[in-house]
Amino acid sequence: MNIRNVAIIAHVDHGKTTLVDQLLKKSDTLSSRENIEERAMDSNDLERERGITILAKNTAIRYKDYKINILDTPGHADFSGEVERIMKMVDGVVLVVDAYEGVMPQTRFVLKQALANNLKPIVVVNKVDKESARPDEVVEEIFELFIELGANDEQIDFKVAYCSAANGTSSLSSDISTQVDNMDAILDLIISEIPAPTCDSEGSLQFQGTLLDYNDFVGRIAIGRIARGKMHVNEMVSCMRRDGSIKQFRIQKLFGFLALHRIEIEEAYAGDIVAIAGLSDIYVGETVCNIGQEEALSPIHVSEPTVQMFFSTNDSPFAGKEGKFVTSTKLDERLFRETQRDVSLRVEKMGGHDEWIVSGRGELHLGILIENMRREGYEFQVAKPKPILKEIDGVTYEPYEYVQVDVPNEYSGPVIELLGNRGGNLEDMENTVTQTRIIYNMPSRGLISLSTDFMTASRGYGTLSHTFLDYRPMESVNVGNRKLGVLVATTQGKTTAYGIGQIEDRGVLFVEPNTDVYEGEIVGECNKDDDLAVNVVKAKQQTNQRSSNKDMTVVLKRPRQMGLETCMEYINDDELVEITPKSIRLRKKILNTEDRKKFDSKKVK
Repeated sequence: MNIRNVAIIAHVDHGKTTLVDQLLKKSDTLSSRENIEERAMDSNDLERERGITILAKNTAIRYKDYKINILDTPGHADFSGEVERIMKMVDGVVLVVDAYEGVMPQTRFVLKQALANNLKPIVVVNKVDKESARPDEVVEEIFELFIELGANDEQIDFKVAYCSAANGTSSLSSDISTQVDNMDAILDLIISEIPAPTCDSEGSLQFQGTLLDYNDFVGRIAIGRIARGKMHVNEMVSCMRRDGSIKQFRIQKLFGFLALHRIEIEEAYAGDIVAIAGLSDIYVGETVCNIGQEEALSPIHVSEPTVQMFFSTNDSPFAGKEGKFVTSTKLDERLFRETQRDVSLRVEKMGGHDEWIVSGRGELHLGILIENMRREGYEFQVAKPKPILKEIDGVTYEPYEYVQVDVPNEYSGPVIELLGNRGGNLEDMENTVTQTRIIYNMPSRGLISLSTDFMTASRGYGTLSHTFLDYRPMESVNVGNRKLGVLVATTQGKTTAYGIGQIEDRGVLFVEPNTDVYEGEIVGECNKDDDLAVNVVKAKQQTNQRSSNKDMTVVLKRPRQMGLETCMEYINDDELVEITPKSIRLRKKILNTEDRKKFDSKKVK
């Protein structure tokens, strides 16, 4: 069988998943009756809603006499660990770059990974149908990036295709008039430029799991490439564990891939990408071999988390009213199950408490987990995200990020001031007639809770992208906390228009009339630095006196809408986000008003 193994890599929203859709539709893969919906590889509801790829997916297409295994990778920095591991499964990459935006931070990151693994690249300039497209300039940017990243002569001599993935057209010329209604230009380049896997089908078995899936019946499913030999269903094999031990198991299930289907197969050969089940705790990078012929492949690096949050069972007065799964046992099982799929996630149970430290690659990484759990019926609460610090030779180190900002020229001043106040170190700045591109390195804690302030500073026109750089000695600058205080409810009950109207001039409300609140719940943002205890359930006293304005309608301002990620960004260290399937509430850790005042007074001293 003629096989090509290739990964589709790009910055977020440059069109990888849409391109894979078109490669599926316009190859010889789908039957005449088979239809696929838009962004078919994004199977998760959140992926569809947000338009991003969260987990790497693999598929296979038939084109001419070839089977092309394609891996669609995430473009967001928080999921870059998936990209790193996938490089071990493929022999080449298709680097997709937006014909207007050009080279972005994740373009740099994913290409660096591909070049470090000596993979052959093909460049696809996407969205050439845009009025603002500048394909020739973008190719020059890509060429300069290859040189900057130290590409060898063969890698620099990359071939380029141009396409509009949304329209399903492609060509080998940047001239839009040459676009034709197929993906042949890209598919032919994959066949001619990407080398076939160099594997020995007759040797002893070597298979390395690179991605994980999970099934309640068979446990973990390892997805990877067979590096040597062949494997069969029901065959007894050895797994060389990360700690050096060897465990024997039987291959219960063996799956191949074609289009959007995972197909049970009886045997598979070197060079192909397959999934195996049979060892419930198999881990990324472990090598499966024939018994008695154990030989480990080089280990796969799994990127360390950089951000952590405390998860805990819900202990608010409304605990258990809206969730299906509320106990510590259910939460523990769910978090453990997530670590079986997501190797970039770490979960540590706090001894003696219904509390866990959950660590991931960024706020979005953890936010996706929280939203998925909420939709599944879980009820819990989380604390403010914090960067993971390291102690090296008595010195505290913190994670730093490479940050790229694109903003209209007129808003560059406020953005520079904002990032400077958050510990950003300005490295480079380029101006065009209308846009400014600014490059920073800055501590990860400076990026936590940044998006709302950034959108305000750039009036919603700016884009900010970042990727992990390294760990550096921690500086003393205080960043990431909200400056304004909050309005905190003093009484449990339903909010009233009268109660809200009495405190509207004190700040911005988050709740509307007839909303259930409890003592210690945050109901708004104060317009001063200090917190303010307020009674939003207060009702107007009834008297037997007629009032001249009795029939006047109370007109209240519209409350500020606070979504999950906004709440995660908003809270300070003494606050929590209460999460249920129906509600997201902000609250103080200490709910009782008097107890909280005593604690705050001690803190000031």
